[in-house]
Amino acid sequence: MVYITPPNQTAPGRPSYGDAYNKILAAHRRSPLTSASSVIMLVAPDVDALCASKMLSRLFKQDDVIYTIIPVAGVEDFTRIRDELMENNELHTLVMLNVGGYVDLPSPNWFGEFRTSVTIHVIDSVRPRNLSSLFGAGENGDRILVWDDGEADKLVDEKRSWEALEYEPLPDSGDEYSDESEEEESDGLEYEGDSDAEGSRKRRLSTEPRRGKRRRLNEDDDNPPQRMTREEHDRHVARLNKYYLGGTWYGQSVASTIYTLATILERVDNDFLWLAILGLTYQYLTSRITREDYEGYHSLYYDEVSRLNPIPPGPNAGSSFLLSLNPDDVSVRATDELRFMFFRHWTLYDAMYHSSYVASKLGIWKERGRKRLTGLLAKMGFSLLQTQQSYSHMDMDLKRALVDRFSETAPEYGLVELTYPSFVRCYGYRSQPFSAADAVEGINALIDVAGGLPLEIEIEGARNGGEWFGGGRTWETPGVEGKKGKDEVRQTGSNAQNNTTTGTRDETKDHQEVPWWIKNFWTAYDALSDFEALQQSIRLSMSLHRSIIEQGTSIIDKQDIRTTRNHRVVVMTQGPKLELFSHPGVLMRLASWLVDALRDRVPTAQITTQNKRKGLPFVVACLDERKDVYTVVGVNAAMEFGDVKKNQFAMAFVEARDRCNATTRHSSFNTSIIEVRKEHIKAFLAALCEGPE
Repeated sequence: MVYITPPNQTAPGRPSYGDAYNKILAAHRRSPLTSASSVIMLVAPDVDALCASKMLSRLFKQDDVIYTIIPVAGVEDFTRIRDELMENNELHTLVMLNVGGYVDLPSPNWFGEFRTSVTIHVIDSVRPRNLSSLFGAGENGDRILVWDDGEADKLVDEKRSWEALEYEPLPDSGDEYSDESEEEESDGLEYEGDSDAEGSRKRRLSTEPRRGKRRRLNEDDDNPPQRMTREEHDRHVARLNKYYLGGTWYGQSVASTIYTLATILERVDNDFLWLAILGLTYQYLTSRITREDYEGYHSLYYDEVSRLNPIPPGPNAGSSFLLSLNPDDVSVRATDELRFMFFRHWTLYDAMYHSSYVASKLGIWKERGRKRLTGLLAKMGFSLLQTQQSYSHMDMDLKRALVDRFSETAPEYGLVELTYPSFVRCYGYRSQPFSAADAVEGINALIDVAGGLPLEIEIEGARNGGEWFGGGRTWETPGVEGKKGKDEVRQTGSNAQNNTTTGTRDETKDHQEVPWWIKNFWTAYDALSDFEALQQSIRLSMSLHRSIIEQGTSIIDKQDIRTTRNHRVVVMTQGPKLELFSHPGVLMRLASWLVDALRDRVPTAQITTQNKRKGLPFVVACLDERKDVYTVVGVNAAMEFGDVKKNQFAMAFVEARDRCNATTRHSSFNTSIIEVRKEHIKAFLAALCEGPE
């Protein structure tokens, strides 16, 4: 077995998370070349992976392990870094967080030719995962450890089919050990790099098992294995195709995996708990897991919150439970979260106006919808002045009764799922408690637009005014002024000289511009433990959401949505914020808002039994004028909030590309994001909307 089961499912004699971590410590301590290049973390630029890396780095520091963190944006970066690591003779442990789970890691194209002393730990929430990495045996397979969440044990049929195609003789082959790699083509996704000789090579990402030297499960030459029939072969192939090509979904967050490890090591505290909660909340807010899965994990963290943060005794404990009890209070508490955007930081009206859930039910892009929103607030007894007050200045009794008032009145307007169970964290008297949803939105905004794009934010207290009172200022990354510590790698250890960011390279290299997304990665990473930076990120996220609402309402008002049989398509070719929405992360947010806002509004002429039940997915394309390409994202639709479907755009994009011979590029680990050359976009979208032949 090369996958590691969680502790509650570990059978006697099988390794668990704690054993894998102890293996890292043992390798580090017996290595004669211990340095920051010995233990390397490859981290995807998303909130979940960021939280997991923060927790794992803290565990490493506690155990005096020097390590390096390298952000990895996509397959192109992964390929380049893999080639660089190949030359690293000091490397003995590689930890990949939301990186490479669907890649055929044991193959020679990836890590099959690395030194056998290098152990690779794969902690990835993306599904499906590559079965060669999960079940592969031998020298390469045994040193690739996949940290599983319990799902691998359920893949009984898939494992049997993979083993049959990997080890057993194929039908009608002249030699059971023959190499048929040249006769069979892989159905897996392939990454196409640049046009130069080095970048244009293709690496297998998943699906078909390797057809290298065929091995047998039973190596007894006196009892050769029975050759499978053609029907059996086809059945095995169909089963693997169903697993690999059925769409993308997500399992347990990597932050939850590292929190489980910290629990085993008995090192959990509120910092670890909060980071794990952020990883889970990120998955829920980005529709990566269903409401049912979220509530299952929430119940576990609810118990942890109660264990680490007991309610203090006293007559006023209940009424002040959502307030900081003292200047040093950093406790985590459970609460019901309203589906309003930043309602603790915005005015109540703005928070509801910028909520995709409210937009879906009231249609706020129309004047009638905005009047309904005002009428709802008035019917609840809120004055116009109260709805324009920031939450921090609202009457305390009104804050306490907020959820109850909405529960009584909102269902009349179709708002029946206004709350969901969540958590908040106290930061002493520096601020009111911070919700997990707000923190996730702020960190996510830092990852997407903290740098590289000019974005104006509203000045606090200056709203809708003129020269004296209104306006805004351009966003500036907090704490970057005068710092030298930003680079594409960060090395950290227990010694004082290693507790810095290694941005001090040769003078000739210092002049090289660090990519904006790497700067954003480190800004978001620091904000996880810097409350001031986290507070500032809320302003950035507010500005980003305003831009999304403005663009979304403009698209709906101008009827720029083209509805086909199977998709809704939006193509953005001009506008004052075209540069902003050409960013994949921002464009994905816009597509998600459009899905939520129009969830209940399938055009009458397009209603069929299928799309009435499942909803129509959105395809949104935006022109990137600097690179002369279109960024295209695909988002699934579900008729109910919290209902998540497998995302099948990965293969849909590949099939559309092949049908129209378009030039495309996957620049992200998110396979529902693709870049298409400007001159090929019409043919690509036409092929995509036609569907498979």
